[in-house]
Amino acid sequence: MHASATYLPKSDFHRDLNARVDEYFSKTASGEKTTRSRKGGPAMWAKTAIILAWLTASYVALVFVVDTTAAAIAAAVSLGLAMAGVGFNIQHDGNLGAYSERPWVNHMMALTLDLLGGTAYYWHYKHNIAHHTHPNVDGHDDDIQIGPVARMSPHQRWYPLHRFQHFYVWILYGFLAIEWQLTGEFRNFFSKDRYGQTKVPRPNGRESVIFWVGKVVFFTLAFGIPLWRHSVGAVIGLYLVAAGTLGLVLAVVFQVAHCSQEADFRQVTVADPTVPRGWAEHQVETTVDFAQGSRFLCWYLGGLNFQIEHHLYPKVSHVHYPHLAPIVRQTCAEHGVRYRSHEGFMPAIASHWRLLRTLGSSPAAGTISVASVTGADFPPAPEHNAPQAQSS
Repeated sequence: MHASATYLPKSDFHRDLNARVDEYFSKTASGEKTTRSRKGGPAMWAKTAIILAWLTASYVALVFVVDTTAAAIAAAVSLGLAMAGVGFNIQHDGNLGAYSERPWVNHMMALTLDLLGGTAYYWHYKHNIAHHTHPNVDGHDDDIQIGPVARMSPHQRWYPLHRFQHFYVWILYGFLAIEWQLTGEFRNFFSKDRYGQTKVPRPNGRESVIFWVGKVVFFTLAFGIPLWRHSVGAVIGLYLVAAGTLGLVLAVVFQVAHCSQEADFRQVTVADPTVPRGWAEHQVETTVDFAQGSRFLCWYLGGLNFQIEHHLYPKVSHVHYPHLAPIVRQTCAEHGVRYRSHEGFMPAIASHWRLLRTLGSSPAAGTISVASVTGADFPPAPEHNAPQAQSS
């Protein structure tokens, strides 16, 4: 039985880290005292324009321009990648209130998720509250709950099918966006009342209108307009390519940051609902960074390769994460808090694959008697020192 998880009181590590981050935002590059915005500013507006232009160009090319199968597939893949870029950068910062100082701007940017076939309203409860408050806590973090088809935590029930999950889960990831676009969000609207221990209120009149308008816009763009110009088979086939690309990219990026050999997994009970760490320490130890030195991934992933920094400061725009990473890393070292970062993206994927293989190997991989499962409980994986972060 799951209980509502709580954390130990704020620690010296958390207070020291906050003070150093506050100092970063109170100084200019020259060291003078000033006030630096924690939001995105001109850098985010420029990035938004580029990504939306990429999205528009891919869509126009796919529906109105290309006339060969190879070109259509390439345009569909480009569209899927552009949609993922919108999700990583625009809607993510907007939904968390990190895009702008103005709430209405954040809300407008969050609604770009509805343009992709999702729903900003449900994302708020699933991601902002359930996931960000309790990452990798079984029964609380809905992002590690995939049902019986895959086992993402050592505290979850094992099924014989899981022996092969490190092979087939990548196909499931490809269907992620297809499922929530075609059925998942409708199921949420009519029946969703909680994500883990997080209650989800029924959408009010305004949110209901936004939900249905969003669905009309998405289905018109995804099927209505394309069917006006192309055959049913072509539209369905290329939709599967674009949505499959979107789902695979989104799932892999989010999963490697938490479902990794180097990440902690925790569980609480009714008898003992307290996570044996402070909130800040828990965020660091259940999260893994990757490819901090890649300028392209820093730009395209919206700072999600700096997942530790993101979890500590979700209301800070991702444009600041490369600058915050050295501060967080140094403070962790001084306070004995474990900080993990893979040098590249492929080592992060490999770590995720090894975790899936281990968790799927046998029921014994989930027979854990302690409240915290760390990377040490799994077969050893190479650990890399985090490189000096570069600006995106």
